[in-house]
Order: sequence, then structure tokens, then C-alpha cells
Amino acid sequence: MAELPLFSKDGKSTGTVSVDEKLFGDKVRKRLLHQVVLIHEANQREGNAHTKTRGEVEGSTKKMWPQKHTGMARMGTKRSPIWVKGGIVFGPRTREYRMIATDSMKRAALNAALLGKIKDKEVSVIEGVGFDKPKTKEMAKLMKAIGFKRTILLAIPKHDQKVWLSARNLQDLSVRPVGELNAYDVLKHKDLLLTREALDTLVAARKEKKA
Repeated sequence: MAELPLFSKDGKSTGTVSVDEKLFGDKVRKRLLHQVVLIHEANQREGNAHTKTRGEVEGSTKKMWPQKHTGMARMGTKRSPIWVKGGIVFGPRTREYRMIATDSMKRAALNAALLGKIKDKEVSVIEGVGFDKPKTKEMAKLMKAIGFKRTILLAIPKHDQKVWLSARNLQDLSVRPVGELNAYDVLKHKDLLLTREALDTLVAARKEKKA
């Protein structure tokens, strides 16, 4: 059993929460995590860079000067890559970078990422996060009270507009509903902060699958 630090809604330490880390797997699957991260980053690429070859640039196809007796090097067309505004040799072309990660890979990678965070003692739990109205200052105050000094991923039970608006201007803080967590986001942030309800959701889902 792993002991996760527990904080109250105002950021005060109130003890620990016990979690069975074996629910997230027997070991951290590093190769799978590496593969899923590469797929995620590849899928962010648009692949729109496109240069024109000598057959695509504008310009006459007429021979520029006679082949011989001019004293100049032979030249066939102004579209040649050695001329300014000529075609590009081996330049980037429009392409598709997208790769596919199966649902089972995504689930396994998320479990591995969570297990790694738990083993590295980078997971904390808070009783709840809520505001009467969006207030970035209050969110920053809460994170400071808990003692975070690195990038933070806050997982909440479901989308909360007030919480999201309170966090969006904080450079080191990201908010995700627990149902939208993925391995890339978990690994990208140094610390993971789960609400008590979000943690219960994660644990319950994994107990249900093991049953």
C-alpha cells in the first residue's frame, strides 16, 4: 500500500491516504510509455510544410541561352535549383505523421504513468477544489499553501468551469477531468494533485476491471 499526502480544501496537511498501488500494475512499463509519448507528439504535428520542386515553381521552360559558344556554363531552365527562385531539392513535403495507439495501449500507459508517479512520491490528494467565482489569486494561493514549486496537473471529478478559469492563467498548473487523464499529461507535469473524489474514481474503475 502506498501512502499519499492528504490536504484540506485550504491546503493544510491532514494526514495520508492509503492506495493499493498494485491496482495500477506490477511495474512501470517504460517502453510502452516511450512509445505512447512518441505517438502523442507525432499526432500533434501538422505536416503542412511544403516546398516546390523545379517542376512546380513558376517560370519559363525556355532554354536560357545557347548550349555552346557563349562562354557561359550550359543551362537549361531558370527553374533549376541553383538559381534564385528555382526549385528546392529534397525540401520538406506535405506528409501525414499520425500514428495509432490502441485503447488498451492508452489504458496501460496511463496506469504505468500513475504507478510511476506514486512510486516517485509525486502524487498528492486534496479533499476538494471549488470556488464561488473564478479567482486565479485564490488558486495560486492554494497551490502555494500545499507547497508546490514545480509543474502541477490537477485532476478533478468532472469539468468545472470556475476551477478551469481560475487555473488557466497559471503557467505551471493544468486542470483535467479525471476521465480525460492520459499518460502524456501525467508524465509532462512534475506533480499530480488528485481530488479525493477523482482518486476514488480511478481506484473504483480499476477494481471493477480486476473483479
